[in-house]
Amino acid sequence: MISKNKIKYLRSLKLKKFRQKYNNFTVEGEKIALEILQSQNVEIEAIIATEDWKSKQFNQLLRKHPEIEIAEEKNIKQFSNFSTPSSVFVVAKQLPSDWNNEVIKNNFSLYLDGIQDPGNFGTILRIADWFGIPYVFCSEKCADLYNHKTIQSSMGAFMRVKVIYIPFEDVFEKCGDMPFYGTVLEGKNIFEENNYKKGVIVIGNEGKGISPEILNKITHKVLIPKGKGGGAESLNAAVATGIVCAILNHK
Repeated sequence: MISKNKIKYLRSLKLKKFRQKYNNFTVEGEKIALEILQSQNVEIEAIIATEDWKSKQFNQLLRKHPEIEIAEEKNIKQFSNFSTPSSVFVVAKQLPSDWNNEVIKNNFSLYLDGIQDPGNFGTILRIADWFGIPYVFCSEKCADLYNHKTIQSSMGAFMRVKVIYIPFEDVFEKCGDMPFYGTVLEGKNIFEENNYKKGVIVIGNEGKGISPEILNKITHKVLIPKGKGGGAESLNAAVATGIVCAILNHK
């Protein structure tokens, strides 16, 4: 039986301030739990699962981790982020972030200028992972990487893509000799430009777009043109990211 103090602790991890205090985060769901447990880069603090999950999934790969704490789903529900709890709940240490100048200089990176929706954030990480973009830089106004919605929507990408929270000015100072791309209404048709080089792709806030102070430093302003008869006012931030990454990576 999981103690009341343990349940209180696990509940506290729903809040960013406690995830920061303890330097950890939680993962729920059989697929993503197995992926994180099999990863060589993640330190596991605790595994809480049903007897049925343990009997089906326990193997040699899991023996290096802490002993699995057995609980019924009704008990897991007390600290789960979901109304219908998963059969496995994992607590892990947050991943280190390091700046590798050579990798950054030789690849595209993303800079997220205030992406506040965790679902969008996680989807963008998944897009970066798909296109082999190793770094995603984030302003302080971005959603929390370890929000459970970000984790879930990233589909494991958060373990493979390096995420660094850093002011844009610092990225510009370190990468000022590289192209900086941004989508704006007055930009050049992204399908007609051919000389794309490795650089930093700036993705603006869901409602406000790219902030003026960052827009002034964009060296390559591009436009995703509407289709014939298109009427939508704008594209979802994650959708726009996917289009831009697809085009820039295949020019």
